[in-house]
Formats: sequence, C-alpha cells, structure tokens
Amino acid sequence: MNEGINRRNFLFSTAAAGAGLVLSPQVMAQAGGKNKDTINVAILGCGAQGQVLLDACLAMQDPNVRFVAVCDIWKAYNLKRVSRLLKAYKHPNNAYVDYQEMLEKEKDLDAVIIATPDFRHSEHTVACLKKGLDVYCEKEMSNTLEGARAMVKAAKESGKLLQIGHQRRSNPRYIHCYEKLINESQLLGRITTVNGQWNRSAKPDLGWPKKAAMDQGTLEKYGFKNMLQFRNWRWYKGLGGGPIVDLGSHQIDIYNWFLDAHPKSVMASGGTDYYEKKTHEWYDTVMAIFEYETKEGIVRAFYQTITTNSSQGYFETFMGDKGTLQISESASRGSVYRESSAPEWDKWVKMGIIKEPKKEEKKAEEETVLDVRETLAPPAYELPVSMGKKKYHQPHLENFFAAVRGQAKLNCPAEDGYESAVSVLKVNEAVEARRMLSFKPEDFKV
Repeated sequence: MNEGINRRNFLFSTAAAGAGLVLSPQVMAQAGGKNKDTINVAILGCGAQGQVLLDACLAMQDPNVRFVAVCDIWKAYNLKRVSRLLKAYKHPNNAYVDYQEMLEKEKDLDAVIIATPDFRHSEHTVACLKKGLDVYCEKEMSNTLEGARAMVKAAKESGKLLQIGHQRRSNPRYIHCYEKLINESQLLGRITTVNGQWNRSAKPDLGWPKKAAMDQGTLEKYGFKNMLQFRNWRWYKGLGGGPIVDLGSHQIDIYNWFLDAHPKSVMASGGTDYYEKKTHEWYDTVMAIFEYETKEGIVRAFYQTITTNSSQGYFETFMGDKGTLQISESASRGSVYRESSAPEWDKWVKMGIIKEPKKEEKKAEEETVLDVRETLAPPAYELPVSMGKKKYHQPHLENFFAAVRGQAKLNCPAEDGYESAVSVLKVNEAVEARRMLSFKPEDFKV
C-alpha cells in the first residue's frame, strides 16, 4: 500500500472508475433524503488502508452509500485530507479526532468502516457495535486474541453485522476455485500439500511531513511514543503483528477456508534479520509449517513471508494427487495443472469450470523429450473467472453493504475472522518458542 498517496493520485484513481462515481446534487435530491437503500457511513482511520477501502467504495458507484463522517487522530494530515476529498466528491461530512465524540453526535449513522491500527480494532469495533452500527473492520481482527474475542461477543450481543477484511473471501476467482474446483469437481483430488508466500522488497521506514507532525501529548494519548512509531506501527509489538500478520493473515485464512479445517499445529522459524531491532521489533522474515487434519487425511502447509526481496510476489498453491491449483489476488496468477495419472479434464472444460490450455502449451508438451528421471511439467488450465476492473477490496465491501441491506450473508463474519486470528497469531508465538505449538479445537471457539 502506498502510504504517501497524494490528492492528485487519489483523484485520478477514483475518477478512473467512471463519470457515475460522483454523487451529484441532482442524484442526492432525487433520493429525497435517506431511503431504505441509503447507508450512512463513517470511516474511522484515514491512513493508507483507509484510503484503499475508501477508493474501493467510491468505485462501487453506489449513490446510496454516503460517507457522512470521517475520524482520524492525525488532524493536520489524514483527517483534513480525506474530509476534503469526500466533500469534493459530493459527500458532505463531519470530521472528528475523537471517535467517541463521533458516535455521540452522528445520530443517523448506519455503518462504520474501521481501518485503524490493529491494537485499536477491538476497542473501536466493540464501541460501534454497542451503538447499534454494522461494522466492516480491517484484518487483522485484533493484535490479541482477547481483543478478537471481545469483538465476536459484541457482534453476537448486539445482533449487528461484523465483516472482517479478509477480502479474498469475496473475490469471485477464489469463490470459483473453492466451490467448483475443490468441492464440486474435486479436480485436485485429495489435497496433501499447501504452500504460499508473500515477498516484499526492502523499504525505508515511512516518514511524514514535518509541518504536520502530531505533538507529543497527542501521540502518547493514543498509544504512540513518537511519530516514527505512529507511522510504522505495524513493526512494533503491542501495536501490530509484523509481516506474518499484515501479509500472511490473508493467505493463511485461505488455507483454513479451502481445506475446511483448522490447523492442528504450527512450527516456525523467523527473526529480525535485516532491519534494526530498535525500530522493527517484529520479525522481518518468517517461515512456518502448519499441520491440518482434514476429512481426507493429513495436509502439511508451508508459508513464507520476507521483506527484503519481491521476487515471486505472492500466491497460494494447493497440491493434490490429481492436480495443482496456483492462485493469487493478482490476476497474473490463476492456473490449474492436471497430474498425468489423473482422468482427462475435458468434461470440466465443457462445463466451463476451467479453460483449455493454450495450443502452444499442448504442442510443447507433445514435443518434449524427457530423461527417465524427469517429470513433464503439465500444461496450465486457466480459470474462467476474473475480477474485471474491480479493485481488490471492492467485492468484499459490496458484500458488506448488501448484507447491511439484508440482501446477502457476510462472506467473512466475526467467527471466521477469529479462527484466522487464532491461526496467524500463533506463528509469532512459535517463532519465539522455537518449537512446535499445538492447537486445541476449543481454541477456535468463543
């Protein structure tokens, strides 16, 4: 995510969604005030991730999703900038530094999008739910299991919706793979191995405009020692969870979803191998191995996240005795490979579950001469589903707003988000313990 996105880039990216993006005064007037489809929304946390979610919401071109309030502790920069941008896009809004003041004064709110640092998620989410508001909260659900449990309980007690921001759960490509490839056709056969990784290149710590720096009193009031920590909170213990949480959480959530199981154990190796430990308390490199017990048998799942090299990017691979699926949120990856011993897939091509390999790939397969010790790399069957021009978070937000209107069920409710948090937060514990740690079935229940 580009924390340094400026007004020009924001305007360009949102304008690119189309002329229908802007809520004109005419459209607002035609609505005749708030109708049954209108959802009045506040955004709590206007940093990089808040901008990403806001951009995706605007790209939906839904004239009845109205941003009426903005809240962020960085008044001189985040709050001022986002409030102005929304007003420029015909979303009149009130700006707040204190979220409690916002909840007290905004009487017509229906929902809140929360994109604050992880250690604030539980406090903010619970308060919004108790106010009777539906909530979309970014992952990680919380930086502690105690905080995550409080969120689940608050959702149950309030009867309000709580969507956790594991956006792959609403991605049509992932849904297609889960429903059609893994379950309906069982193209992969018995899944035995999973591996995934997210690799990022080395980057300097995030800076800030010196003229807009928060004063020391404000920083300490909200849990930060200084501006460096505020801008790079993900690296600090007690505030975030490091790359395994920021990045790995998305993918390990897919492990649980596609395998329809919780991990039994995890062991991990990692450390702050590259950056200064004074400013990067969490591990910059982590490699973990999970063990799952599914209905079909044992599955071992490897996961890697590094922050020194971007080669290979990010993806998940599910390997079965009949085929392999490699998928990523990036449209450049999404292929299925048939094992030579598996039945032909012509039936599934005709049904539109997969697309036939390109002719040049099939020709290359036929002409390849192998040594007796080699195994021919199978041709790639492509996925017939794409995201089109939608932004990565857009389908998940669309699902949330549809659920608020009573038109859909949440794709990642609080209970699912909690199960992922249990799985992911254990990795950092395993690194520190330097041994295999076990999960109990009751660990995943609230």
